[in-house]
Amino acid sequence: MAKGGFRGMPGGMNQAAMMKQAQKMQQEMMRMQEEMENKTYSATSGGGMVTAEVNGKHEVVSLTVKPEAVDPDDVEMLQDMIMAAVNEAMRTADTEAANNMSRLTGGLNLGGLF
Repeated sequence: MAKGGFRGMPGGMNQAAMMKQAQKMQQEMMRMQEEMENKTYSATSGGGMVTAEVNGKHEVVSLTVKPEAVDPDDVEMLQDMIMAAVNEAMRTADTEAANNMSRLTGGLNLGGLF
């Protein structure tokens, strides 16, 4: 290895600078993860009859069902609306997490490295 850095590294980045940058990225990822876990995401289904709210840990924190959505003769429809709202809220949380990660890594796919 040449003095002052790795051969072929842009700008002659040395090992210490690379480690410092990796640590900075890891700290930023931890901060972002904590922020995402505390954020809530909501979605509705059935024309607004059911609203589900989840957090970044994929926990349902709130579920609202309008009284007119409750039909004792059609419980299955209510179940479907609840599942649809919860699943959409989870997808929203996942999409935002993926977008934030992509922004942080500059689009690099680190394959679960962090």
